[in-house]
Amino acid sequence: MKSICNNIKKSARGKTIYPVIAAAFLTVAVSSAHANGFTLNEQSASGLGNAFAGGGAIAEDAGAVFFNPAGMTYLPDSELVIAAHAILSSAKFNNNGSQNFGGLPTQGGNGGDAGGWAFVPNLYFVKALNDKIRFGIGINAPFALDNNYDKDWVGRYQALKSELKTININPSMAFKVNDRISLGLGFSAMRAEAEISNAVDFGTICATALGGCGMGATVQKNDGFARVTGDDWGFGWNAGAIFQITPATRLSLAYRSTVHQKLKGDANFDGVPAAFALSPALAAGFANGSVSAKLTTPDSASASIFHQVNRQWDVMADLTWTHWSTFRDLTVIRASGILAGRTLSSAPENWDNTVRAALGASYRYNDALKLRAGLAYDQSPVSLDFRTPRTPNSGRFWLSLGANYRFTPTSSMDIGYTHIFANDASLNKTTDTSLPSLRDTVKGGYDSNVNIIGVQFTHAF
Repeated sequence: MKSICNNIKKSARGKTIYPVIAAAFLTVAVSSAHANGFTLNEQSASGLGNAFAGGGAIAEDAGAVFFNPAGMTYLPDSELVIAAHAILSSAKFNNNGSQNFGGLPTQGGNGGDAGGWAFVPNLYFVKALNDKIRFGIGINAPFALDNNYDKDWVGRYQALKSELKTININPSMAFKVNDRISLGLGFSAMRAEAEISNAVDFGTICATALGGCGMGATVQKNDGFARVTGDDWGFGWNAGAIFQITPATRLSLAYRSTVHQKLKGDANFDGVPAAFALSPALAAGFANGSVSAKLTTPDSASASIFHQVNRQWDVMADLTWTHWSTFRDLTVIRASGILAGRTLSSAPENWDNTVRAALGASYRYNDALKLRAGLAYDQSPVSLDFRTPRTPNSGRFWLSLGANYRFTPTSSMDIGYTHIFANDASLNKTTDTSLPSLRDTVKGGYDSNVNIIGVQFTHAF
């Protein structure tokens, strides 16, 4: 025990103790940004059937509140939309050479299927104030992430659970300038709640710096657990314009702003070796307490077009640009304890801006039934150099089908289905730390796909 105390004191007096603490937190810091990397397109089941092609220009239901508030001027006096999406994602990792700092194979399995079921609801309401002005409100979830690996998998020191849930309240106004131009403006209040976790290799810390911590701790044999939660409200806006180019053709331009948030929450640790209590620096570094991190969700701009070919056929297209390069880095700060105000980590993100392109068509079989189809390609903001187990993103192709059935002149039901084919995603990620003994590398590839089913009820009155 005396030798352990001497090792701990030596570390505390020197400069090695702070890289040890930072290394344990760094996977938490990285994951916070990556947990917010997914935009949810699933904002209406009617749009799902067309792969959201022409989303801002179609303006056929109250979902226009989100896609382009100017589209509300094309709706009846009052309309209510209630929609829900069931999303089944699959992300299976195949290990191919994951190793620890010494080049030995990392112990553990492939992590199971990190995907699973998610439920995404939408609610929209539009009310005519007069012939030219519409008021609307939407409640939806524009960002989300949910993946969960087996606790003993090879990448456990970089990710176990990653979950982000958001709710966005979006009141909007629309003004019909004339028969050719409509304008819209909205305000957003968005709440984000995040939870991320990973294993901590206390065995390596003990074995390489602290003489085994008095319990014979060895590399990858004495794991602990780190969990961080945080939440905050943020505010933004959206705007749009629709130009009725001809009686059969309209063009939509829409923009949605960034939302700035400062997530505040707690860091909690389990399995911390008792020997750490002999060092004030180690005890403080792995103590439970509050943390904070700034988060900015990206702004986006879209251009879409809708054209009625004839009484039976409509065609539509869409281009959406998302400003993901706003994620350059992420800094996480301790907000309590003797380390309050210290930068625990500052991890590079360097995401890329993306473009999503979609084409769709609708066919009116008769006055009651409309059939939909759509194709889309969605770029990934994450390159190989910055891909992590929390966001194993890759480019994705959408294939969508749907139908609308009108029960009465004022009530209808939509159903949509999409299968997303994800490109192969290679992973070669080394833990971001200046401490060599904690630089494990997760190497392999992902087989991923997504299935989405959406149902929507629309009622005009």
